[in-house]
Amino acid sequence: MHIDRDVTPDYPLSWQARALTGLMRGTLKPVSSLLMRHTLALDCASRLGDLVLMVPHSAPEHVGILPHSSGACGGEWVRAGQELDESKVLLYFHGGGYFFCSPKTHRSITWRLSAVAGRPVLALDYRQGPIHKLADSLSDALDAYTCLLERGHAARDIILAGDSAGGHLTLAALLALRDRGVPLPSAAICLSPWTDLTDIPRRANRWQDPMLPASRVRWLARRWTSGLDPHDPLVSPVLGDFTGLPPLMIVTGSTEVLRDEARRAALRARQAGVPVTYEEWPRMPHVFPILADVLPEARHSFRHMSDFLAAVADGSSRGETAAA
Repeated sequence: MHIDRDVTPDYPLSWQARALTGLMRGTLKPVSSLLMRHTLALDCASRLGDLVLMVPHSAPEHVGILPHSSGACGGEWVRAGQELDESKVLLYFHGGGYFFCSPKTHRSITWRLSAVAGRPVLALDYRQGPIHKLADSLSDALDAYTCLLERGHAARDIILAGDSAGGHLTLAALLALRDRGVPLPSAAICLSPWTDLTDIPRRANRWQDPMLPASRVRWLARRWTSGLDPHDPLVSPVLGDFTGLPPLMIVTGSTEVLRDEARRAALRARQAGVPVTYEEWPRMPHVFPILADVLPEARHSFRHMSDFLAAVADGSSRGETAAA
């Protein structure tokens, strides 16, 4: 498989996808509209997240979960089996709009990434709002990467990945590491990344998106960029110069309000000579791989991620357009 390509998966839309998107439209989207309205609501959502952490988040019996709270590498180690290459690691940044969720809530992603990457995953428990700032989250991400290097992992043996806000953090971390002259990881995977925090209206898919209200995403961007320059590439990575970054895989759904900025990020990277696998899955919701326990398309997406990582390992980077 070549790395630099556009993919439009052509799997038949599952009945599970139809049912889930309908359910999201009637529940998650209205709830998101309430939570992303003012700072007090964000604080309440953050505290609700603490309660969510008390609910068991199961993983298959063969998956090992090891909480880790030592210094900059705080979070949890996820190992999908015993036959992993312990010299390699995938550093994962969970999503949640920089105010919600945790490594625990994203285990359905992290254990599968461990399986397809053949290595342990460190899911970082980075600082979030409303108490902390974007700079704190980025600082934690950079410290965790440096921690892995100091533990003896070679940069070529590290992969970065993240979803939504975690996809934003992935790209911002890559730009910051490059600018600091730190050796970069071998590849990065961004699932439904939030790449533009400037004050832009998101008109595309504002009605089609079953989960995220476009106006609330805009409000949240204003909230996190207060006192910052939203055009700073570390704040809005899509505006950055991607020169020198490692191969990227960007996965999004065709009906997401964040779809267009994912497209722009892929284009920005290619203009800088970075190989990009861009996948736009028809009618899939925001960060749909997290639904792999029930969604066939989500399970297929991890096979695609496996193919991407295999291509990176093979060093292939010729361009093509494909349907999977």
